[in-house]
Amino acid sequence: MLVQPSDRLITIIGGSGFVGRHIVRALARRGYRIRVACRRPDLAGHLQPLGNTGQIMAVQANVRYPASLEAACEGAYAVINLTGVLHSAGAQSFDAVHVFGAEASAKAARAARARVFIQMSAIGADAVSASAYGRSKAEGEARARANFPGAIVLRPSIVFGPEDGFFNRFAEMARFSPFLPLIGGGETAFQPVFAGDVGEAVARLVDQGEADGKTYELGGPEQFSFRALMQFTLDTIGRKRLLLPLPWGLARLQASILGLLPNPMLTVDQVEMLRHDNVVSEAARREQRTLEGLGVTPQGIEGIVPGYLYRYRKAGQFTAPRGIPE
Repeated sequence: MLVQPSDRLITIIGGSGFVGRHIVRALARRGYRIRVACRRPDLAGHLQPLGNTGQIMAVQANVRYPASLEAACEGAYAVINLTGVLHSAGAQSFDAVHVFGAEASAKAARAARARVFIQMSAIGADAVSASAYGRSKAEGEARARANFPGAIVLRPSIVFGPEDGFFNRFAEMARFSPFLPLIGGGETAFQPVFAGDVGEAVARLVDQGEADGKTYELGGPEQFSFRALMQFTLDTIGRKRLLLPLPWGLARLQASILGLLPNPMLTVDQVEMLRHDNVVSEAARREQRTLEGLGVTPQGIEGIVPGYLYRYRKAGQFTAPRGIPE
């Protein structure tokens, strides 16, 4: 990869995960030096091919230990906090990761005199949400801004890409289950956003070098109901399954049982989040606090998702295209 090298260092906290690798790629293409702060740097070797030799370095850090963040942020021009959990358990609780972690990351960025601090949140963050996830995300945003004036907040809808936990999860379920559940009837609206577009948005905000204090809502070009996304998944992998509406009460009961598992597929808190649409607000569109406002043309699911869900078809990549006899 031939890029014009930059002397600016970007620290990405939690950058070894799904969304992180796309942000690392977008920043590496611009020549930034990148320090990825994560709990297990020995498992972050997959990031190295995204840049030139020595451009990307993984270091050990944990948002629950502020001293490790301060070391990871030293000398950084911009700091990006991507840490988050989908369910609260033990030391990796919503409060520890979303709230304390956001505060500690913002403090470390300020101590390093970083020019920009970006806090990854989510559409649905709300201080009065019935969901603990939504409340903790909102509190994390507030703590970040209180400790880094001008902190930028990103609120994406469901993020999709080759390593996502949404389409992959339901496609895997469809391999063995005779049905896919439609929680609350499947009417909740989503606006899936491509991880690569999120990465590009972050890179453009770093390029601007301005702590503008705005909240950006990131969504794809189309809105879909949960039912439509499940049908799209089934059509993509060529499987016929029953789409079974699951009333809210029954969904909560099922989630209360599944939530006892070490890595639950559904929790009561997630059921509460599904009661509300997960789409970009009219205010964000009007004020250009969107991908389009940052000059990024969002990509839809039709052109990307089939490129990685093929492995869930009956014969994988060798499955005959529709209309051609097998």
